[in-house]
Amino acid sequence: MGSRLLLLLASALALAGCQMAATPSVPQHVEAVAVTPKRLPSRVEEVIGQRENPRVVAEYGGVYSNPKVEAALVGVVSRLVAASDDPSRRYKVTILNSPIANAFALPGGYLYVTRGLLALTNDSSELAAVLAHEIAHVIANHALARARIIEQADIVEKVATDVLSDPSAQQAARSRSRLGLAQFSRDQEVEADRIGIMISGRAGFDPFAASRFLNSLERYAEFRSAIGSRNDAKSFLASHPAALERRELAIKAARQFGAPGIGKQDRDAYLMALDGIIYGDDPAEGFTRGREYLHPRLSIGFRVPTAFRLENTKEAVLAAAGQNTAMRFDGVTADPNTSPADYLASGWVNGLVEGSIRETTVNGLPAATAEAQAGDWFFRIGAIRVGTSMYRMIFADRSSDETIAAALDETLGTFKRLTPADVARLRPLTISIVTAKSGDTVASLAARMQGTERRLELFRLLNGLDAQATIEPGQKVKLTVG
Repeated sequence: MGSRLLLLLASALALAGCQMAATPSVPQHVEAVAVTPKRLPSRVEEVIGQRENPRVVAEYGGVYSNPKVEAALVGVVSRLVAASDDPSRRYKVTILNSPIANAFALPGGYLYVTRGLLALTNDSSELAAVLAHEIAHVIANHALARARIIEQADIVEKVATDVLSDPSAQQAARSRSRLGLAQFSRDQEVEADRIGIMISGRAGFDPFAASRFLNSLERYAEFRSAIGSRNDAKSFLASHPAALERRELAIKAARQFGAPGIGKQDRDAYLMALDGIIYGDDPAEGFTRGREYLHPRLSIGFRVPTAFRLENTKEAVLAAAGQNTAMRFDGVTADPNTSPADYLASGWVNGLVEGSIRETTVNGLPAATAEAQAGDWFFRIGAIRVGTSMYRMIFADRSSDETIAAALDETLGTFKRLTPADVARLRPLTISIVTAKSGDTVASLAARMQGTERRLELFRLLNGLDAQATIEPGQKVKLTVG
């Protein structure tokens, strides 16, 4: 299902202005936490890095500042740079305020890691594996080469759009350029894995951490796929193609240093550096708490039905229930004199069923509902006015409108204004590092997880535990609390 259904949901309804009504401010700077001063990048690299850096920072929610985590990054990067083939190169590392697990590099030595990825790491060697991989991209000039390939692909697409009159020929040209870019990227990733593992191993870190963390990322992708996000373009596995062959090559490269069990991991000290970092949604974007969405700044909230799983994104709140049912929620600014019913009839909905608009109230707020159909898809839409904002709930289903009719009614009925007391109680989820006691088990510790209805799955994912893993007294583990 995934992203195709949610994209179709948006496009079939021809939504305009998809951002939520309030957008957080974004810092326009980068925190340099690790620098080697001798060698400066070429002018071309620096120009590209400086140009793209503000866009990256804005796209990923700004800079996340945490002194303990930054100190851990300094220690790891310094060791990696010293062990690299180019120890005089200058790097600038930024923690991005995004819950999505990703890391990447730009020309000029700009390295990025999201707090979402940091939450998945369980020792310093796993962080080293990620950063060494990105350093390898810089050393091998992958970042610069990729920037040039993307520019070429953009030129090909522009020619296809502006010159070719045959739509099928346009699509073929675009597909060829993208296929070439994707293949080039896979080659880069394999080479960066090899170089990165060599750097990490020479720096004294566990060289097998790369293959171990690839497994964690694959499980993370599977966890997200339940709500249609496996192919999220912002995720690490989307921008860093992973496959069984790639993990096998990573293990082969690590074996050049010896058998598993060698190298520095520093698990306990590293986990304590992660203690207290924000997990999941940024407060400025609102919270998902199980099936409930709460936005303290906008003072609104609602709950989806049992079968749905929520995800908060920068553009909208998404949810899915199985392979053929999805929901999208967002908000726009609307004319104060426009009623919800008039808004639904204003032309932004394709396939609107004539005569289907119904006015109603939701917890004292003016609202309206409507039906739409596009191809094989059925849609039920709700609009609720709160001040100058119009909030939109859109449910889509491939086979029937009865299920989504009930889902819209149920969800719409839970939409409410949050009281000041409600807002005061809202806190972001954070990672808490706890030490297991005698008698603690995976199940008992997972039961203490907050902010999720998938406690056992998330506990195992965050702590790198498979289904057979057990907990030993004195073992440090991550919990989400809030």
